[in-house]
Amino acid sequence: MTFLSLILFVVAGAGTPGPNNTIVMASGAVFGFRKSVPAIAGINVGFPVMIVLVGLGLGGVLAQWPFLLDIIRPLGVAYLLWLAWRIGTGPTDLKARREGSPPGFVQMALFQYVNPKAWTLALAALSTFTGFWDSFLAEVLVIAAFALVFGAPCTTAWTVLGVGAGRLIARPRHMRIFNNVMAGLLVVSVVPAIIETWESIQPLLP
Repeated sequence: MTFLSLILFVVAGAGTPGPNNTIVMASGAVFGFRKSVPAIAGINVGFPVMIVLVGLGLGGVLAQWPFLLDIIRPLGVAYLLWLAWRIGTGPTDLKARREGSPPGFVQMALFQYVNPKAWTLALAALSTFTGFWDSFLAEVLVIAAFALVFGAPCTTAWTVLGVGAGRLIARPRHMRIFNNVMAGLLVVSVVPAIIETWESIQPLLP
């Protein structure tokens, strides 16, 4: 296992635009950094735990019954579209933004299991960075640890970027535009999953 390659993989996956980063950026802009910390923690605990679970047996279950991914994927799409609606209709005035609450720790940790990008990254990491050591379990735990250590700064950076954007947006109309842009980006991030879902159900259609 090449640690540098694994680090670059984690940073590329956690640092590029996607559902997680769009959510925490919008949360940072609307609710501030402190209220967004549980969401950051949920992502960066939930995803490594997901890697461990997939590595320890869930991957074998999915390999045996691949249709389960066809069930998980549309659930993830529906949830992401709901979150996009929540972001697009989120509070715009300062008072409402301070009193509101963003997604919490448990919500974002569980969200990883319906996040299409998280599934793609977890399966790609396990297929690429295992098979080099005698202990498969050790490899899985190392990958999960790297996802936590190097993924958390990426998620935090997106949140800080959102906080900075939120401080520059004083007028409700501008915040509404920002919320709509974030919601639109979240919808765009779902498009590949929507295409995969459509392709998987086409053979079942009359």
